[in-house]
Amino acid sequence: MLEIENLHVRYGAIHALRGVSLEVRSGEIAALIGANGAGKSTLLKAVSGLIRPSEGRMRFAGTQELGRLASCELVRQGISMVPEGRAIFSNLTVIENLEVGAYLRRDSEVKKDREWIWELFPRLRDRQRQSAATLSGGEQQMLAIGRALMSRPRLLLLDEPSLGLAPLMVQTIFRTIRQINGKGASILLVEQNAHMALQVAHRGYVLQTGEMVLSGTGPELMETEQVKRFYLGEA
Repeated sequence: MLEIENLHVRYGAIHALRGVSLEVRSGEIAALIGANGAGKSTLLKAVSGLIRPSEGRMRFAGTQELGRLASCELVRQGISMVPEGRAIFSNLTVIENLEVGAYLRRDSEVKKDREWIWELFPRLRDRQRQSAATLSGGEQQMLAIGRALMSRPRLLLLDEPSLGLAPLMVQTIFRTIRQINGKGASILLVEQNAHMALQVAHRGYVLQTGEMVLSGTGPELMETEQVKRFYLGEA
């Protein structure tokens, strides 16, 4: 589904990503973990067209080269991102935010997909006419995910979806991630909660100061000494 080879990203003199390679196979969840400043969000921004890599290749669905496509074209190709901090439109209602997520669609299934969002997040149905600014942090994260799903992505990029949420809401968000994947969407998940991320992931990667240092299945990574010590808090 997504193949990244030898990706380099620079911010001026700062070499943020150095030769990063990873893949997300069709129908799987891939988790990317690492400390603050490791380059995780930079990688997602490169995939989503928000920044341009200086070297490397990114291919989607086998043939589509992503490196020079605008963000709106990436949405057309089937890639959607939930950014860190949610970035909802606080001056719009819940239902208007979802409509923005479907702005490129011209098919007759938009209403059906909105009903699916209500099923995933019943709280949003109850608040559909409310301003998004009045929602709690957890509800805003639900809305950000719902808005991304309205474009019917084949690949969903999630940047720190549990950040700042209460433990019960974190459980809800990760349960929803499984449900979304169960519907067929591939997911690239960037997450500081390594335990939760690797529990849901088919494949995991560890990024350290811009370089990929470990990869394997979720269970395999949870058993490595490096992950246990630095990311799971185990002695």
